[in-house]
Amino acid sequence: MDSSFFSEQDLSAISGKGIEIEEVLRQLEIFRRGTKPLRLIRPARTGDGIIEITLDERAGLVSLHDQAAEKGRMLKFVPASGAASRMFRDWNNWYQQRKSDSAKVTVKFLGDLGKYAFFNDLKKVMASKGEDVERCIREGRWVDILEFVLTQRGLNYYWLPKALIKFHIYPRHTRTALEEHLVEAALYVRDARNVCRIHFTVSDEHESRFRESLSQIKGDYENLFGVKYELAVTIQHPSTDTIAVDMEGRPFRDRSGRLVFRPGGHGALLNNLNGIDGDIVFIKNIDNIVPDRLKEITILHKKILGGYLVRLQDEIFHNLNLLSEKRLNDEMLARVIRFCQEKLFLFFPHEFWNDSISSKKEYVFWILNRPIRVCGMVKNEGEPGGGPFWIEEDGTQSLQIVEQDQLDLNSEGQRGIWKSSTHFNPVDLVCGVRNYQGEKFDLNAYVNRDAVIVSKKSHEEGELKALELPGLWNGSMAYWNTVFVEVPLETFNPVKTVDDLLRKSHLP
Repeated sequence: MDSSFFSEQDLSAISGKGIEIEEVLRQLEIFRRGTKPLRLIRPARTGDGIIEITLDERAGLVSLHDQAAEKGRMLKFVPASGAASRMFRDWNNWYQQRKSDSAKVTVKFLGDLGKYAFFNDLKKVMASKGEDVERCIREGRWVDILEFVLTQRGLNYYWLPKALIKFHIYPRHTRTALEEHLVEAALYVRDARNVCRIHFTVSDEHESRFRESLSQIKGDYENLFGVKYELAVTIQHPSTDTIAVDMEGRPFRDRSGRLVFRPGGHGALLNNLNGIDGDIVFIKNIDNIVPDRLKEITILHKKILGGYLVRLQDEIFHNLNLLSEKRLNDEMLARVIRFCQEKLFLFFPHEFWNDSISSKKEYVFWILNRPIRVCGMVKNEGEPGGGPFWIEEDGTQSLQIVEQDQLDLNSEGQRGIWKSSTHFNPVDLVCGVRNYQGEKFDLNAYVNRDAVIVSKKSHEEGELKALELPGLWNGSMAYWNTVFVEVPLETFNPVKTVDDLLRKSHLP
């Protein structure tokens, strides 16, 4: 298939999204030949790819973090485009079908309702429409209650971004997930001038409401913490959408004959990350937050991760300066290679050891002069999602965060390695996105563009195949220098379903 396959209308739709026709053809070729699964060697474990920070190291790393933060080097990047529809999926199914899973489930729902941070808001909106939530609970009118929780008649939670859902109860107020991220930022990214930089990515449909909410709460939290927020909000650019195909691999079209494109997944946010004026960037999902009583341990380990990155960067930049100035003798080069192996877990191919000294120096410079990320890893307790593994690709080995969809699970060996993983990726990253000369890396140069995922989706015109771009912390960062650090499970408290808000970590 080439560009002549497409009509003028097609080409206009493609260019209108800002997508090159060559990129569309590349995506169609991926559908045709299929994806290439990653090959796992073994799970990364403590002492074998995952670093355990000792108690003696903590204070020094926190100090390094604080010094860098004071210089204005820190920024918080929050993917916040997730809709609350998934969070309330079960409740919405009950509401649509007018039938819950069981009488026991209904009783539990009614009994737990008062524990949610949004209960008082629900109470007020129902009262404004002449309804009494307490009476509805006593009478078992759970369908009426769900109507006020989920639809425009009430809180409209099923249609809101997850960022704007009330998560936590405090003595005199409640907080949304968005507010909790403002609080977190004040505790670990403020600089010497008390400026906190935060970048949120949101969906196009929720952008205006998100901005409105930010403008309403920003001043309150600035006064509370004595900070000044520099806030940026961006959307996923249409140029990162991917073309859909039918089950035979032909471009999928709607009933009007127009090409169908779909959002490219969280890997599309690499463009947003690449576009910001960042230096050291913390990445954390919108729903992974805790109330104030549990923030101390979260902030401590954020600073430990940040300090660890600063310490690594200092040595990397020192070595790169020596290499660029050609001031590295053979003995010093040997020390740098050991640093690469022992601190950055970098793999040197067999041919490297037989190269000339000058070629070795060039290779070491190339392998060091890349973006770096330090990723928190928690013990695996059965949460769905990716994990840390050693993988093999083109004769080299590297540490990667791997999702199950990236594997050939028909292979018994690969399944066994996957199941033997001891740790889990909670999306708790700190990234160094500038080089040793202070220049921003072009992050698009370090993507494994083959690390895509093809999945089946439903459409009103029938089933289609969708293509997800290399995930932000998977294939999009495949060629970064990567270090995994163990962090406590208490730092990972995601809210994937509304029931998660009833966990101890989210209750008062």
